[in-house]
Amino acid sequence: MGGGVIGFKILLIFCCGVLFLRARTEPIEDKQALLYFANNSSHSRPLNWDVRTSACNYWVGVTCNHDQSRIIAVRLPGFGFRGSVPPNTLSRLSELQILSLRSNAFTGPFPSDLAQLRNLTSLYLQFNRFQGPLPENFSVWENLSVLNLSGNAFNGTIPSSISNLTHLTTLILSNNSFSGDIPDLNIPSLQLLDLSHNKLTGNVPPSLSRFPSSAFSDNNLNNTHEVSVPPVLPPIEPPKKHSSRLSGTAILGIIIGACAVGFALIAVLLIFCYTNKETSPQPKLPQRGGTFKKDKNAVSGSHDGDGRLIFFEGCSLAFDLEDLLRASAEVLGKGSFGTTYKAALEDANIVAVKRLKEVTVGKREFELQMEVVGNLRHENVAPLRAYYYSKDEKLMVYDYYSQGSVSALLHAKRGEKRIPLDWETRVRIAVGAARGIAHLHQQSSGKLVHGNIKASNIFLNSQQYGCVSDLGLATLMNPVAPPVIRTAGYRAPEVTDTRKASQASDVYSFGVLLLELLTGKSPIHQAGSDEVIHLVRWVHSVVREEWTAEVFDIELLRYPNIEEEMVEMLQIGMTCVTRMPDQRPKMIDVVKMVEDIRRVNTGNRPSTDGRTEESTLTLTPSSVEMASSSIQQ
Repeated sequence: MGGGVIGFKILLIFCCGVLFLRARTEPIEDKQALLYFANNSSHSRPLNWDVRTSACNYWVGVTCNHDQSRIIAVRLPGFGFRGSVPPNTLSRLSELQILSLRSNAFTGPFPSDLAQLRNLTSLYLQFNRFQGPLPENFSVWENLSVLNLSGNAFNGTIPSSISNLTHLTTLILSNNSFSGDIPDLNIPSLQLLDLSHNKLTGNVPPSLSRFPSSAFSDNNLNNTHEVSVPPVLPPIEPPKKHSSRLSGTAILGIIIGACAVGFALIAVLLIFCYTNKETSPQPKLPQRGGTFKKDKNAVSGSHDGDGRLIFFEGCSLAFDLEDLLRASAEVLGKGSFGTTYKAALEDANIVAVKRLKEVTVGKREFELQMEVVGNLRHENVAPLRAYYYSKDEKLMVYDYYSQGSVSALLHAKRGEKRIPLDWETRVRIAVGAARGIAHLHQQSSGKLVHGNIKASNIFLNSQQYGCVSDLGLATLMNPVAPPVIRTAGYRAPEVTDTRKASQASDVYSFGVLLLELLTGKSPIHQAGSDEVIHLVRWVHSVVREEWTAEVFDIELLRYPNIEEEMVEMLQIGMTCVTRMPDQRPKMIDVVKMVEDIRRVNTGNRPSTDGRTEESTLTLTPSSVEMASSSIQQ
């Protein structure tokens, strides 16, 4: 009895200690400042800020430093804030580096309290209703690199103290009522300038002559600014003079003929536009680079949504559809469900944007599925940060993984200069992906399915474990035709309609991924001539007929003491790709099997000794007999 009481007291002290340590790591004063800010300002979009939860881990729009001791970024775009910024609130965040209050309805003068934020690097106040002059002394923000005050009603002159911001790269003051001369802003670091749509007078200073005339348009400036950039089109030489003159009849004929041709071209153009109206996508996304282009008619007119991105709780990113369409972008890959782009935003954040194709469901069903996917939180599941829905366009926004997909890591640039994907990393990929898929299968009462598991949808998280992306889309799309399914390589044999994928077919796809990690070969590949090799059948034939190490990736043969682990992984993979769905293991059991391959405390870690010759590893029939017999196809 006494021992039980003592144990309970120890447990109580331990729990109190944990809570105390956790409280110490929370930025208490910063939280109080933000709560006071939220409670004393009106906003239409709800905030999940609660004194009982972690500001660093759960509060929307909030980012903390690495040890979670201070808040360093607050991003609250489009939350429907109205009125003036409450004094003595944001100014208490002394370590704040990024502040974004754009696309709200804040009023009043420039918030004077912000002068106390000496560590600011980026300030976004655009598209509000601020008015009055700017503060004279901008030198207090000596680290400022981005200043965007466009779309307000600021007036007076542009402070010359802005020239003291030696780190400034972006200055956007357009669509205000600034007047007077433009100060001499001799800032070598300045890359983007926009002073258009104001009431500025005088001349453009020589220090700003490197910027295009559009940066100064719609002002009362003298026409002395010439941009020293090459013209878009080469100059056209004037036509050579001829001594002979055309008669009046000839001129009239030329005019009539030109008008007829013009009317014909206009008619053809109208017909072309009409026939392509329904198929023209809203954001015109780049194929190899450039920026997202906005089709204004599609955004403002023919759509069923409200024209904005929908963010999920926990997302600290601050941007809207306009920012996304302006972002520089490049194609990362094209898959059966759409094309994925890398988008670099103006605030230096990078996201991955998936543009879906052939979505067959309506708005309500699409939004419900996005809510299910967006609220999933697991370290081995790539979080969906936001989505966009309109009649013509459906977008999904994810975190960007700089190392690329497992497919790229495994197959790209094989040759002398390639850095091999070592066995340790491959095991971590398998373990992480298995955990993520198992977590997915446990959601929605066990009814949730990934439906598109493949190496290009697996990434490495910060701990270098596999992380599953692109989940839950199969039920939203048109079914992929059977010939495509057969050549995909990851599809289970029973799947003839991608909308009817099951958890058992997910297990099959994961098994193909394991075989891909072991062999280094794609699920469908060519051997020498035009012969197409199906990975699952090839592995089965090699294991069944030869029992040699030929099945394993040659890049793995340099690592000693991993033969047993590779054989165990092979057994698991072959069990997962069993032809009959009811004979495949559950994903939760697969997790345990894959985790048991690498036992943490055995000290059995692969290391390369520089050997490149082939191993003499031989597989015996007894080691894979059960798995091999179940894979007959």
